[in-house]
Amino acid sequence: TPVVVGLSLAVATLPPLFLPGAGQADWAYRALVLLVISCPCGLVISIPLGYFGGVGGAARRGILVKGSKFLDALTQVKTVVFDKTGTLTQGQFRVTDVITDNGLSQPQLLELAAQVEAQSNHPVAQSIRAAYGQDVDQSAIENYEEIPGHGIRAQVNGRSVVAGNDRLLHRENIPHDVCVVEGSVAHLAIDGEYSGRIMVADELKPDAAEAIRALHRQGIATAMLTGDSQTVADQIAHTLGLDQYRAELLPEDKVSALEEFLRQAQQQGHKVAFVGDGINDAPAIARSDVGIAMGGLGSDAAIETADVVIMTDAPAKVAEAIQIAHRTLRIVWQNILLAMGVKAIVIALGMVGIATLWEAVFADVGVALLAILNASRMIRTPSFSEQEVHS
Repeated sequence: TPVVVGLSLAVATLPPLFLPGAGQADWAYRALVLLVISCPCGLVISIPLGYFGGVGGAARRGILVKGSKFLDALTQVKTVVFDKTGTLTQGQFRVTDVITDNGLSQPQLLELAAQVEAQSNHPVAQSIRAAYGQDVDQSAIENYEEIPGHGIRAQVNGRSVVAGNDRLLHRENIPHDVCVVEGSVAHLAIDGEYSGRIMVADELKPDAAEAIRALHRQGIATAMLTGDSQTVADQIAHTLGLDQYRAELLPEDKVSALEEFLRQAQQQGHKVAFVGDGINDAPAIARSDVGIAMGGLGSDAAIETADVVIMTDAPAKVAEAIQIAHRTLRIVWQNILLAMGVKAIVIALGMVGIATLWEAVFADVGVALLAILNASRMIRTPSFSEQEVHS
């Protein structure tokens, strides 16, 4: 740089003019030492290489980080907000019970539910069709309408049928005795009269509880957003040990709920990560400071919007991604301090005539090689579980 060149010229020319006995050749040699030492190769290489190592090490663990800036952002995350279905749970519902009313038998209620849910891709609808186990005659279905966050309304064989959650029954002013039930439920009503409900269950992912514990060990708060009832949300939050949860949210309500966490984190100078998998999660993923998507079974919209993609759909990888980000930042700072420290020492020695060109070469090329070797440690980053074993 011009500053370094100017300093070197000053070192080469000024001392012989003002210092008695100062030799021109000696100070010219010192100026050359200064020029070699001041080459920023080690510093320039060490920083991007550290981030490349972090991104590569994460990829080997099934975590795709879409840029070094998101590694930096992950180090500032102090709150992780999870979607429930497909993120903390398997997203594979199964029918556990069919409770009838209004004179219908269990097979009749299940068939009616399969018909009205025939065109839905919701996991609950898929589980009902799987439990029915037969082909659905869709020619009998007319005026199909999905009501976001509530359920479905359609004409089945000329009868008006609604299927959905408790909010849908209240929205349609359908009298019913049971509002709060254990687990997920699909209520059905025919021509405005309550006809029964189908109970469905979704299992937690095997590593969901460990994922929350791993985040807590790193001092990170956890929360969950779900459209399920308060009862279901409270049960899952208690089982996993979540710090907070918001239940009975419509898809558009998730962004509003996330905004609350973002405001709180901003006041404390922290960042918030949101973890989701479905197309309804894409707005929240985009709005969060760090959006994380489940890439195995997640929707294309969520994956494209996310900053980080978990290819194995394992929620425990969220804590591992944050761990990798912190390790990457430590290595980057190690390289910076190494390069700056060695150069500062050798420059001082060179100015007083102790360091030679060989030491200057080491301070330049040698430090660059050491930085490369240090950054390469990120490729062999141990998993969170492995570090726990050795600690």
